[in-house]
Amino acid sequence: MAKISKLLAHYIKPLNPAGDSFALEIKVKMKHQLTVICLLGLLQCWQEGNAQQRLSGGQSVTLPEVWARLEKHNKELKSKELEVKKSEAQWKSARIDRLPELNVGGSYSRVSDMMLYKDGIFREGKNVPVIPQSYSIGGEAALNLYNGGKTKLEIQLKKIQLEMAADQHDLAGADLKFKSAVYYFELLRNYQFKALMLQEIAYEEKQLKEISHLYQNGIVLKSDVLRADLKVSNQKLLISEIENNIVLGSQQLNIMMGQADSIRLAPDPGKMENPPSSVLSYQEYLALALKSSFEIKLSANERALKDLNVKQVKSNVLPKLSLFSAYHYNYPQSSFYPYSDALWGFGQLGLKLTMPISNFYLNKHKTTAAAISSKQQGLAYEIREDEIRTAVNKAWLHYTEALKRIEVAKKNILQATESLRILRNSYFNQQALLTDMLDTETQLLQSRFDLTTAEVNAQIQYYQLLKTVGKI
Repeated sequence: MAKISKLLAHYIKPLNPAGDSFALEIKVKMKHQLTVICLLGLLQCWQEGNAQQRLSGGQSVTLPEVWARLEKHNKELKSKELEVKKSEAQWKSARIDRLPELNVGGSYSRVSDMMLYKDGIFREGKNVPVIPQSYSIGGEAALNLYNGGKTKLEIQLKKIQLEMAADQHDLAGADLKFKSAVYYFELLRNYQFKALMLQEIAYEEKQLKEISHLYQNGIVLKSDVLRADLKVSNQKLLISEIENNIVLGSQQLNIMMGQADSIRLAPDPGKMENPPSSVLSYQEYLALALKSSFEIKLSANERALKDLNVKQVKSNVLPKLSLFSAYHYNYPQSSFYPYSDALWGFGQLGLKLTMPISNFYLNKHKTTAAAISSKQQGLAYEIREDEIRTAVNKAWLHYTEALKRIEVAKKNILQATESLRILRNSYFNQQALLTDMLDTETQLLQSRFDLTTAEVNAQIQYYQLLKTVGKI
């Protein structure tokens, strides 16, 4: 019984099985009816295996449906969408900076009389009346013709930042999809474990009755009855642990999809696509990753930003040329002689050239620092490529390994089933001990769990591979 507990304690850890039915039930009522009962058990196994695929007890959901709800309601993705919108607004703002700068303004003031001190400030002055008010109104316009390419570089910088925000959104979406897939298969595994255990308990209870009947006839010892009864009790205790895992798995998926925690979800294995049994080569997946990987795109944009930063720093020594114009109405006319108590208009149109001479020596070390930063980012991009190659190779190897494990697990089930058939015949013919038969049943259960785990691992590794190459 301890072996059963250890076995389930190992498999109920997060990693998801999806699976096929468990029990090969052989009803033994009399020693000379074993062959007929074996055939009946095989038939019942097939029927229960089909029923196991129709999971019940919760709201049926497929993995594409989980992803659709996640993209619509997930809070982390909504935050990334707002970041994309903010970057888009900043890019549009940088483009508008090319337009002329326009200003209008005016002023009004009251003017006091003018005091004239012909004999010095310490002598009495003479009060000279002046026009008591002054006002002006007008507008100005300035158009940047050339500023060392800074405006163009700023637009390119904001455009790259917008692309990076979109890549960050896609990367977050890929991470969430993969994470939700793991939760989904965990939940599916727990439902499959529950179905396996319920089926196993039903069989063990029937077997317990048969062993009790043999004990009453004096064929077996009471210890056999106690061992079989203890095994059933332990299995019933483990059902509650599986139920708790189902509740927790549903809550994890509900939180990611923005749903109420109380909704009980049930994965629909009937509509689940199996991972392909034949895969592309490592080199083909690597080519996809270097082209489509979200991490590669982000690293490339970061390198482009550093290159633009070098150009921006170098542009600090370039001249700035702008076209300006202005026209104002003023009262009174006191700017030019002869002065006049009248409204007057005055306009200007011309070019303005500015040359930042001091930047030729102030900008020297800034340019060096920007160039070094650009080289560092180039090395960071190469490091990222190395990491991608390692990640793709790891995901590819694990996926191909998972496919092989499925085949090995199927063979183990056949071998364990045959061993159990022989041990059952031997036990009910009193040629083997009950402990040997129970150990063989545990081995068969472990083989079923191995198959379920291998199938789920294949699903998870497949999505891990798709995420690594940027195709999830």
